[in-house]
Amino acid sequence: MQRVTELRRDLVLVGGGHSHVLALRMLAMKPIAGLRITLISPDSHSPYSGMLPGLIAGHYNFAQTHIDLARLCQWAGVRFVAAEVHALDPTAKCLSLAGRPAIEYDVVSIDVGSQPELDTVPGARKYVTPVKPVAELWQRWQALHERVVSSSAVRASRIAVVGGGAGSVELALAMAHRLKGTPTAIDLWCAAPEILQSYNTRARRSVMAALEHQHIGVQLHARVTAVESDCLVLTDGKRAAYDELFWCTGAAAAPWITASGLATDDHGFLAVRDTLQALHNDHVFGAGDIATQVNHPRPKAGVYAVRQGPALAHNLRAVLLEKPLRAHRPQARFLSLISLGGQLAAADRGPFSATGKWVWHWKNRIDRAFMARFEDLPSSMPVGNWGRLPESEGDAQQPICGGCGAKVGATALSGALAQLGRDYPNHSVGTADDAVVIPAPPHSQVVQSLDVLRQIVSDPWQMGRIAANHALSDLYACGAKPVSGLAAVTLPYASDPMLRRELEQLLAGALFEFAAVDCQLSGGHSMQGSELNIGFAVNGISMASDNRLLHKLGASPGDQLVLTKALGIGTLFAAHMQLAADGRDVSAAISSMLQSNSAAAELALAHGASACTDITGFGLLGHLLEMLGEDLGARLQLADLPLFSGAIEQISAGIVSTMHAANARSAEQLLRPSKNVDEARLQMLIDPQTSGGLLIAIPGADVQALCDDLRQRDYAQTRIIGEIVAATPGSPGVVYVN
Repeated sequence: MQRVTELRRDLVLVGGGHSHVLALRMLAMKPIAGLRITLISPDSHSPYSGMLPGLIAGHYNFAQTHIDLARLCQWAGVRFVAAEVHALDPTAKCLSLAGRPAIEYDVVSIDVGSQPELDTVPGARKYVTPVKPVAELWQRWQALHERVVSSSAVRASRIAVVGGGAGSVELALAMAHRLKGTPTAIDLWCAAPEILQSYNTRARRSVMAALEHQHIGVQLHARVTAVESDCLVLTDGKRAAYDELFWCTGAAAAPWITASGLATDDHGFLAVRDTLQALHNDHVFGAGDIATQVNHPRPKAGVYAVRQGPALAHNLRAVLLEKPLRAHRPQARFLSLISLGGQLAAADRGPFSATGKWVWHWKNRIDRAFMARFEDLPSSMPVGNWGRLPESEGDAQQPICGGCGAKVGATALSGALAQLGRDYPNHSVGTADDAVVIPAPPHSQVVQSLDVLRQIVSDPWQMGRIAANHALSDLYACGAKPVSGLAAVTLPYASDPMLRRELEQLLAGALFEFAAVDCQLSGGHSMQGSELNIGFAVNGISMASDNRLLHKLGASPGDQLVLTKALGIGTLFAAHMQLAADGRDVSAAISSMLQSNSAAAELALAHGASACTDITGFGLLGHLLEMLGEDLGARLQLADLPLFSGAIEQISAGIVSTMHAANARSAEQLLRPSKNVDEARLQMLIDPQTSGGLLIAIPGADVQALCDDLRQRDYAQTRIIGEIVAATPGSPGVVYVN
């Protein structure tokens, strides 16, 4: 009998704030048996607030100032869900997410930060660029910087920054430093009689001197009462023109916190006890800017969130293991280090103040030391196990037998199917017979395919979507419209409630894709095992009115080869498993895998494609060879291959998928590269893909119209990558590469 650790509880972390990333790292270093951790964040990267002025000023790059949450979760064995929470039901222990199924929890912690208060000033929400979320601020700043630097216009661009605290001061100084020498004027608009009101006089004087040195106009007693498209309206009715407006005023809480019914402070922030638990709810925790410790209220500052991290990790562990929690008392004072644009900073703590380059270097060392915790992750941690870590605290193993077929229990299965039947009444049977009738019009050919995937992403809803698209893609490559499907799912050993949650997420993801193409999920089989697997047997009929289908064979010499998606999924996910990939590159690859090939297949049929296949495990070259048969060859242009960002770097570093070598052996006798060919790009031909694009052969007269239509249908990576040629006598199926 096999002994395994059964998953029993779900801890969900909402937000990638400073407290959460620290707590997650600590929990991962000493895992709790049977605990599955999920981190929900809308972005793969979380900004470190202390280094953002340096990013704007040009002292750091994006990677140096952002924590790669996807990489951190991969290292920690934590599920990463790229989504935004918009509701919390503490009674049902359920989080509602935008555009996807809800996620249930046993314990939840919230660290989503604050957001700018935009609704108290008319016009602000419409016209300003708020400092949060940082992703939008960074995009807007990059566009502004590029425009100002590349502009030949002589008219000065006027930037307005509204605020008076450290954040607005640092932002204005960073912008001034980066735009030095350009025709740009910057004004800081402060409603108070002085900036940095909580700072001591010497520190404030140093900052004012820096603002003056950078020629930043400081407007005091200047409260903004309204914002128009090109000017600020002040209390006295005066108007101040601007070209770009950045808003750095008071913080507000996400509205769903108050709507949840949990206790909040007067400003809508989650009210928490000294254990960081919500008032009157032991299973909800809060930290960072979104929470207020009612016994020790403090300003919204990142330094408090960093200090809360260890206490949060301890108390999450304690509540899960039913051990005593400890109180956290935030510091009364903290050291504030303010960047002054260049490599200069001011320090303030109580009566102490100092300014100089050495202060900036001091701050730089502190900031880099913090970020190093998430860049230099311990190499001894198991990778990519998503909640099933060995030798963990509270471990209580149980033997699992196979005599029951290791099936998912009836309670978990029926509960999941009942919910899916309600969510997708037209495409999920809900409960099903062991065999089903395949619906098909008279005189139609029924096309059938089967495909199964191991877990490639930790988010079960995304995994269900990817697996569905991967299986349906075989039908699309034939020009077939999906009609029905059966699921085959293996879930990691878990308790009934967790099996139900996982199955609902997986099949809801699949049904999201099935419903989009009006395909019915008729039933299937579920079981438990050591790792997650999901696949589908799918059936379809021709998309064409004349019942015509596409085939792998059928191309002719002179036909052009069109690829509809980028390559590089194999090497990127191999790198992700080794903690070497950038989360942004992984996110782009996931987005591609989530894109259906349905519309591409329709266009291939409509434009008279002669042959078609989809690119999956054998890589581009392997699937192309299947199209060539005995009578044809092909000529490819490596420079025209669409590739994911980061893929060339990873494959150049020797990071390849486990199937890469087998693909190379299968194709090496039929590949004819020219001299001085780019070796890394050549390797991309055999990189295995999951839910890859279509490879379409089409007569040259029709190829441009097909490509234009594909790009209009959001296949932005579509490229003409080569052509079909006649086979060389004695060498069928040879692929020439330039």
